[in-house]
Amino acid sequence: MFETLSQPPDPYILVLMGIGVLIALVAWLPLALRRLPLSLPIVCIGLGMGLGTIPWFRFAPSPLEHPEITERFAEFVVIIALMGAGLKIDRVLGLRSWMITWRLIFLTLPLGIALITLLAGTWLGLPWALALLLGAVLAPTDPVLASDVQVGPPKTGEEDEVRFALTSEAGVNDGAAFPFVHLAIALAAASVTQEPWALEWLTYNVLWEIGVGILGGYLVGRLFGWITFRIPAETKLAKTGDGLIALAATFVSYGFTETIHSYGFLSVFVTALTFRQAHRDHDFHTSMHDLTEQIERISMMILLLLFGGALVHGLLSPLTPADIAAAVVILLVIRPVTGLLGLLGVTASWHERLTIAFFGIRGIGSFYYLAYGLNHIEDPGHAARLWAIVGLVVLLSIIMHGLSVTPIMRQLDRLQGRDPDADDAVPPPGFQGPGAEARK
Repeated sequence: MFETLSQPPDPYILVLMGIGVLIALVAWLPLALRRLPLSLPIVCIGLGMGLGTIPWFRFAPSPLEHPEITERFAEFVVIIALMGAGLKIDRVLGLRSWMITWRLIFLTLPLGIALITLLAGTWLGLPWALALLLGAVLAPTDPVLASDVQVGPPKTGEEDEVRFALTSEAGVNDGAAFPFVHLAIALAAASVTQEPWALEWLTYNVLWEIGVGILGGYLVGRLFGWITFRIPAETKLAKTGDGLIALAATFVSYGFTETIHSYGFLSVFVTALTFRQAHRDHDFHTSMHDLTEQIERISMMILLLLFGGALVHGLLSPLTPADIAAAVVILLVIRPVTGLLGLLGVTASWHERLTIAFFGIRGIGSFYYLAYGLNHIEDPGHAARLWAIVGLVVLLSIIMHGLSVTPIMRQLDRLQGRDPDADDAVPPPGFQGPGAEARK
């Protein structure tokens, strides 16, 4: 018996126990951290770094050693987050009602890409194709890690202008940044082959992939909306009460549009918005959102544990002083300035504009785009340095925004007439908040 007790535990059993602990943390930590200046991603990275320091555990993940796994896992987390973001937006899609979103997409995003590209190509001395890739990777707001500044679950009323702007921006700009990633890939290829690239990039990567991605997402959303809420039979999917339908819509939308070579990220978000539009006030949307949020949290925690382990084992070691300074400039200068420029003329207070401009959180989407770009560029070079820069920007963003999100958003709630200590933080009757006229 004593010989049996002295044997090391079965790794399979340890994995099962670890998954159980992880799921428990997913359920408990958001509640425990609700009023603290601390975020779930910070805790996850800390746990990953702790695991990475255990000598016998051999927890040393590396995106450089496993580029395909990194790309696919980050891709999975992002598409789940995009479905959840689309389902919880109460505001009906429209040119005027979403004006703040269009400004962030068509002004803030390209300005951010341009400035980061210029910074990387001059100050950091990267080749211009890789500088552009870095700009496209670090300009979008992340739909996963930005959950603390996003709107609440469907029909809860937690949709002020700041939360709506950051949620809708994160939903759209992951697809909007993809053409610039492909442009970087095309420029890198053209530097070797000298073949023309502009026409194919414009017609295929911009017009076709964006247009078909939007159309495909709309069609899948209409299909799932009909069979869930409209089909004249007892077999309508809403009768199941099973939130797994959201997961089905996510995979079908992403798989369908990627099969016809268009942007799956954009498609999933459009599918979610269209699905929600099919019956905006149905309680089934809450069930679907809750399930996607749980899956998103679990997968996000696993990925950030891996990120923490990679940090301990030298992910940031290639950094130079210039890289560190550039990361700070990207977070504290480029995003806030481009955010404020994009919001000029918007019907919102300066407090709201500053909050939106500040919370351009970088995260899982940046990991995906970098892995995708490097996996599609032959012999890219500088890969370790690019991962170090992106890893540092994401780490600083998680710490900076994670520590500030609770006090800033609680103050925002007070300014808008809501009690941040209430369980549901529902606005008082008749409250519309600043910018209400612009949302009509």
